[in-house]
Amino acid sequence: MDALAALVERHQGPLTGYLDRLVGPDWALAQDLVQETFLRVLRQHTARGRRPFKPWLYAIATNLARDHFKSAAVQHARRIEQCDQTRFVDVAAGPEEQALAAEREASITAALATLIPEYRVTLVLRFYSEMSLQEIAETLEVPLGTVKSRLSVGLRRLREALMHGQAAAEAAEEGAGRPWTSIRRGR
Repeated sequence: MDALAALVERHQGPLTGYLDRLVGPDWALAQDLVQETFLRVLRQHTARGRRPFKPWLYAIATNLARDHFKSAAVQHARRIEQCDQTRFVDVAAGPEEQALAAEREASITAALATLIPEYRVTLVLRFYSEMSLQEIAETLEVPLGTVKSRLSVGLRRLREALMHGQAAAEAAEEGAGRPWTSIRRGR
């Protein structure tokens, strides 16, 4: 059990952060999935074979997240429920920096949510979990070339989603000022 405690201590934080980004800002769900991941590790420790531990652990977690979102109840609830965009911000930063960081994170989170799961998972593993391309390939059980392709396409689509979101925000901001102009002219 000391070995399990060491594994949990080493991987719980990064795995929870990965799942939180993957399932949307839902820390409680991410923690539940991490617990289930470690239970599966206990039950299936012989199924690992020669795979390195970290990619095998993240593969289990990724599959649990996929299974969670495939369930009809979750799909129905996500259509009804609005996501809470509350995030923890570095308290050392001033109010302006905090607001900008929160806005930037909300934009990235929203843009990531528009991507199909294959691209979203690949980007989160690479940039938030800091996995190598080979580790991602092992985690997702896909060829290295597939990881490179998903990373390239995912980044391009993320960039497009961010630019589209920025353009929509600017249009809304610009449109918000127009009613006052038309009211003044109508007098």
